[in-house]
Amino acid sequence: MEKIVKQSLLYDFYGELLNEHQRQVYEDAVFNDMSVTEISENYGITRQGAHDMIKRCDRILSGYEEKLKLLHRFSVIRDCISQIEDIADPGMGAEFKKIRALTEKIKETL
Repeated sequence: MEKIVKQSLLYDFYGELLNEHQRQVYEDAVFNDMSVTEISENYGITRQGAHDMIKRCDRILSGYEEKLKLLHRFSVIRDCISQIEDIADPGMGAEFKKIRALTEKIKETL
């Protein structure tokens, strides 16, 4: 399950950098849970070709993350927001409301 979550997140961040054919095949494999056989039949390629394309897309997306670190930065920011929310105390009054509003705004932007 963890692998699928990572693949989904990498695709969310970098999927637009794949070409259309790669995106379609990768979406079918990861999001539509299609087998290599089903993908090969749908796209008129060999099973090995479908398997290789999925693996190639995994490598491409992971390579982008190694270079750009967007997913890593996203995770760090999300964790920091959670810590800020844990520290903020409703007894702070107006400041608490400002902190909550800012953390919500940051979350929406992510």
